[in-house]
Amino acid sequence: MKFYEVRDPIYGFIQFNEWEREIINHPVFQRLRRIRQLALTNMVYPGAIHTRFEHSLGVMHLASKMYDSIISRRRNREILETELGYDEAGFKRDRQIVRFAALLHDVGHGPFSHLSEDLFPLNLDNKRYKHEDYTVSIIKTIFKDKIESHKLNSNYNITADEVAKLIEGGDERASFWKILISSQLDADRADYLLRDSLHTGVKYGIYDLERLIVTLTLGFLANDDKDGIRNLNGNYSHGNEGQELVLGVERDGWHVAESLIIARYQMFTQVYYHKTRRAYDFLLKESLKESIENYPPPDSINEFIQFDDYSAWSSMKRKSSNWFDRILERKHIRLLKETKEVPLSAEIQMMEKIKRILDKKGIWYWEDTPEKPKEWYKMGEGEEIYVIDGEIASPLSQYSVITESLQKRFTKSRIYALPEERDKAERAVKEV
Repeated sequence: MKFYEVRDPIYGFIQFNEWEREIINHPVFQRLRRIRQLALTNMVYPGAIHTRFEHSLGVMHLASKMYDSIISRRRNREILETELGYDEAGFKRDRQIVRFAALLHDVGHGPFSHLSEDLFPLNLDNKRYKHEDYTVSIIKTIFKDKIESHKLNSNYNITADEVAKLIEGGDERASFWKILISSQLDADRADYLLRDSLHTGVKYGIYDLERLIVTLTLGFLANDDKDGIRNLNGNYSHGNEGQELVLGVERDGWHVAESLIIARYQMFTQVYYHKTRRAYDFLLKESLKESIENYPPPDSINEFIQFDDYSAWSSMKRKSSNWFDRILERKHIRLLKETKEVPLSAEIQMMEKIKRILDKKGIWYWEDTPEKPKEWYKMGEGEEIYVIDGEIASPLSQYSVITESLQKRFTKSRIYALPEERDKAERAVKEV
């Protein structure tokens, strides 16, 4: 098997085999070079011009390191052999599936990444398709032959459906390893925090990556039947059949999991929700609405993959709307008033008064509020990060008081005005 490598600003070098190289070189994967990771964040942080392409390589690299760290321990290997029927061939096979899923997890993004997702068509449940829906469609169609017909697959017999299951969920093994692709402790989050921090020039997303990787381990969810708990320090007995095998961090390493949550909170509030970045999000979204009439659904994937930042930008330029002109001239809308991250009732009432006054005076404004209240740490069965003490897995929230405080949902509200009407709007606001 041949191996290749590419230099990466975070990890030094990222290595991939000839099978993965054929996927990376495919035009549909190369399309990710033309999709910015953070849309127009470079209008605020000039270095933020990185793409989904390098991020995808990074996620493959990190997911592999996480997987290797887990199965390198004899204890973990024996658990997987006992609980999920693994053998040596199974470990190698699933490692390749994890790498494919990590590499392809973002291949379904539209122009300017998450920003265009709000413009995707509705599905039969009257909910908008997500980029994961397009990703799964691309894996099962466009990359099906690349995955299944490569000569190296004679050693694995991997199917495109198996790769897709790590993204959409599926059988027991797929559901188990899915945590490395999509969870509160996944390689996706682990990469974008470091990568976005590097390219924006901030330090908010920094955490101890190496410590995180070496503390990953396996355990079983605690239950009331203490006699049924497996004694993993001795023989690997049948234990309690009702207990669920989970992935988590060792007890001594739970602070690094906590730091990952804090890093995400700080990056969101300081970078992703920066007042000027959000202003450009609005301008860009409005420009896209006026230039791209309809995105095709996932079952028309060959039409969808024609869209990228370049094609969208060209389309917006041809339409030359007022919103797009403001982007070109950097005449973005300006912040008029904002609440705290978790506003008090008095602040909410104040914002309502401001909107009424602006409406009465015929002054244009845009209110920016999260469509869904942002959760920094999700609690509940199957959602939490688990801390493994010996053989028993318990939720991180039982260890970390910070996770409790982060249960307050981010509902900051902002009101923006046009720059040419800002003075008039500010005078109106003073009446409140």
